[in-house]
Amino acid sequence: MFRCLFPEPPPPESVQDCAVAGVLGVLPGIMGSIQAVEALKFLLGMGEPLTGRLLLLNATDMSFNELRFKKDKDCPVCGTNPTVKALIDYEEFCGSRREPLPVEEITPRELKRLMDGAGDIVLLDVREPYEHELCRIEGSKLVPLGELGERTGELERGADIVVYCHVGMRSARAAQLLTSMGFAKVRNLKGGIRAWAHDVDPGMPIY
Repeated sequence: MFRCLFPEPPPPESVQDCAVAGVLGVLPGIMGSIQAVEALKFLLGMGEPLTGRLLLLNATDMSFNELRFKKDKDCPVCGTNPTVKALIDYEEFCGSRREPLPVEEITPRELKRLMDGAGDIVLLDVREPYEHELCRIEGSKLVPLGELGERTGELERGADIVVYCHVGMRSARAAQLLTSMGFAKVRNLKGGIRAWAHDVDPGMPIY
């Protein structure tokens, strides 16, 4: 009945995956145990299932809340005239299976040589503000990945842009986004700021 609440997936670019945003590992364990209990109740024919109820967990204060909802008669899965009658490819359905655009990479040492030379480079940090406060490459501009799509007007399309993040994953996505929007020269810092600290600036704090 989850499709009764959310019949259409959100735009793929609006939701970061776990590889980028991270995941608090204990939460899947908690919710997985609850799902296992629900499965046992169903198999044993006992108790009251969570049918028609969406269970919400706030781990910051360890509180549970319920959202009750009615079955949607037009639901494509469980409605009066369902159109989805078998398992589907949800990666395809949600638009998460896409061929990534090729991204040019630059190593920390190569970037350092360019910075020491006469090259006019725009350093774009797509991490979160608290990460930027911990450590950053001098002269970089902070635009978190989640805000990049709305703030591309702050960047010159003809500029030589080097994007970096913590280890190079978010910045790769940012570089793909900028490239798809017509920015001419965008490179991803290979290994992110961790590699920069290791190869160029050993005194930089590492997190």
